[in-house]
Amino acid sequence: MTTSVPDRYNPKTSEPKWQQAWDERHVFQTPPTDDDRPKYYVLEMFPYPSGRIHMGHVRNYAMGDVVARYKRARGHAVLHPMGWDAFGMPAENAAMEKGVHPKGWTYDNIAAMREQLKVIGLAIDWDREFATCDPEYYQHEQALFLDFLEAGIVERRKSTVNWDPVDNTVLANEQVIDGKGWRSGAPVERRELTQWFLKISDYSDELLEGLDSLDRWPEKVRLMQKNWIGKSQGARVFFPLSGDSAHTDEKLEVFTTRPDTLFGASFCAISPQHPLAARLAKDNAPIADFIADCAKVGTSEEAIEKAEKRGIDTGLTAQHPFIDGKQLPVYIANFVLMEYGTGAIFACPAHDQRDLDFARKYDLPVTAVVAPKDADASEFASTLEAGSEAYTGDGVAINSEFLNGLAVGEAKAKAIAALEDKALGEGTTNYRLRDWGISRQRYWGCPIPIIHCDDCGVVPVPKADLPVTLPEDVTFDAPGNPLDRHATWKDVTCPNCGKAARRETDTFDTFVDSSWYFARFTAPNAETPTDRAAANKWLPVDQYIGGIEHAILHLLYSRFFTRAMQKTGHVDLAEPFAGLFTQGMVNHETYKSADGTWLSPAEIDFQTIDGARTATARDTGNPVSIGSVEKMSKSKKNTIDPTDIINEYGADTARFFMLSDSPPERDVEWTEAGVEGAWRFTQRLWRAVTGNAAAMPDPGTPAPADFSDAALALRKETHKAIQGVTDGIDSFRFNSAVARLYELVNALSGFKIGAGNAGDGFAAREASETLVQLAAPMIPHLAEEAWATLGHETLVVDLPWPQADDALLVEDSVTLAVQVNGKRRDELTVARDADQPTIEQAALALDKVQKALDGKQVRKVIVVPGRIVNIVG
Repeated sequence: MTTSVPDRYNPKTSEPKWQQAWDERHVFQTPPTDDDRPKYYVLEMFPYPSGRIHMGHVRNYAMGDVVARYKRARGHAVLHPMGWDAFGMPAENAAMEKGVHPKGWTYDNIAAMREQLKVIGLAIDWDREFATCDPEYYQHEQALFLDFLEAGIVERRKSTVNWDPVDNTVLANEQVIDGKGWRSGAPVERRELTQWFLKISDYSDELLEGLDSLDRWPEKVRLMQKNWIGKSQGARVFFPLSGDSAHTDEKLEVFTTRPDTLFGASFCAISPQHPLAARLAKDNAPIADFIADCAKVGTSEEAIEKAEKRGIDTGLTAQHPFIDGKQLPVYIANFVLMEYGTGAIFACPAHDQRDLDFARKYDLPVTAVVAPKDADASEFASTLEAGSEAYTGDGVAINSEFLNGLAVGEAKAKAIAALEDKALGEGTTNYRLRDWGISRQRYWGCPIPIIHCDDCGVVPVPKADLPVTLPEDVTFDAPGNPLDRHATWKDVTCPNCGKAARRETDTFDTFVDSSWYFARFTAPNAETPTDRAAANKWLPVDQYIGGIEHAILHLLYSRFFTRAMQKTGHVDLAEPFAGLFTQGMVNHETYKSADGTWLSPAEIDFQTIDGARTATARDTGNPVSIGSVEKMSKSKKNTIDPTDIINEYGADTARFFMLSDSPPERDVEWTEAGVEGAWRFTQRLWRAVTGNAAAMPDPGTPAPADFSDAALALRKETHKAIQGVTDGIDSFRFNSAVARLYELVNALSGFKIGAGNAGDGFAAREASETLVQLAAPMIPHLAEEAWATLGHETLVVDLPWPQADDALLVEDSVTLAVQVNGKRRDELTVARDADQPTIEQAALALDKVQKALDGKQVRKVIVVPGRIVNIVG
């Protein structure tokens, strides 16, 4: 045994040493496909290469690392890869703002972040690393697209989009702020463009039904996806139009989930993007102006919901399906979404707030047709029709002729039957989910492998010619997509007829890149998008980890993409992620100078005077206001650079704090006191493990026959810790596992080996070695250093997970609450098998019991085994 052990653990020397040892031995290399151990695929959502990692990355990857190391120790063949979600607008913005090329900017950032992540000591197979901007990756994405096209999963059609006339690009709804482009500030226009779509709506029912099988997903995420898919039962209603000879014999088709409220219909309205609106605008300047005005507002539901409800009368009327002779005016309204239903509604103002707001603005009638079951129908209707708040609750039909008195569900069914009988409607199912538009007018994305020929039309690029790579000689000195003005790249010959043709200059939405990367990781060097044997071996991902902000789009698109890959023969499963965990955010205080400028923690000095904490700017000495605790963000400068923390405290401390502070699904507040507490604990753990090292028997010494009471108690704490840490990691309660480590450290720290006592020595070594193994997934560098200090030449990372001895988990004693006349007075610890007379005698002998009885005669003693003793006096 080594007798000289440092009192303090030094991460600056230990962490690089053990990282090198793991690398040299290829410890984290993925086992081959034919490895017969049970597989385990753990994956964190891969990062965008912004240039620096942040504490959110540390938390995310520390969690995945614990799972990967733990499962490896439990005998699994583990796949734990890393890559980069590397295409997207930030690289183009950097090109425009800094005069750099997106490719160089991206790969420089990847190199910097890779080194930062390696310093954390992650158990990652770096041999499988790739970036989505690697042609070796995106050529297979292009091949998948061509397979999807052949299978009928891809469609090209016109679509209305947000168009920035300065940047000459399509904007997502989230990039339209107050009707203007987020970067250019130019008023956004609504344009019709021909775009590529993936037909995700064909999979609506599959995606919805598949959620029921995802029992290891958070219920919140499943509900969010369910609502996004938005399956609703209702009716298609056909309103005959009149008022303009050009539209005679035409019917306005409306989808509604509330056909029971048709008798309350006050008007019909169509979206500004409805085909009928476009036709009317051709010969009607006010209508054309109104539509143009609506196009200046963002297309998101939130933007439309916040906008003032406005409309214009088309001059057309719609015949009510149930009331002969009743004509409903038809408006174009800014709150009607073309993306939902048919882009047309009938409005029942009494029972829809948007309809009511519109009706009040344009002085349209309001008729109540649903009332609470026990309400006076006439009085309720009168109050509702004069009020400013719609009634959206349940009830029974009123003012609705043949529906009167029916509950809402019954009224819906009867209304649909009546519509079908009149050939003016039919029951149907509708979905909120719309096809996925994947065309983006930008350079830094995966080129869409299509050629446009005047004679042949749309021609897929032959697979033999993939990848279609991005040209590097581009400039960003003019707005718009550089590919549009790159003649030597754009102009090609048609592969069918050999005539002059043009490449597709749109690139894929970056969500395409991240919708299948998990499958590529199973065989990153395969000559086809997937290797079926490897995909069948590793998929689905057993544990996927990432932020709740990806609950809908990324996860939904990935579920769809996997089904599309299944249909085209690339994988054999439908659901890509068996288990999902969404971690909380990392938060920090915010700081502002007197002029309102955000300041970073590094720019501030703190002091506490008379219990009050104050802050001043380091460079000026001026007072700084300490603001609220918020999510770390670059905009508010409340970020902490993990490199600074690691340089000062070591990677293990940063990892441990991220794992120990709170339940992992909750937000965690980064504080200096918190990280210092984590540092102190790692040092306590080091001293607890190494404090008795000189007095311990050699590694592998067999257990003696006898143990002292103290040694037996330590052994019980050791095996209780094994069970507790195991349960904590299995249930993703890392903070609970940490709590068990604290208990074992406390027990070991207070234990001293008696001179010549073999049992004490064995118990101390068992506890020390077990503590090291249990802590290793969380603080792996310290664990390796401690293991070597305990006399081992093996690596902790290669050890099997310790197993708890059931015999040592059985408690020999039990603690009982002791009451006198129903009031708790004390507690009593007795042997678990003690009989009732023994328990009664011990309870009555307690000083606090005697004091409570105050000389009164004991009438009876009630013993509830294992729980309580109640003395009645």
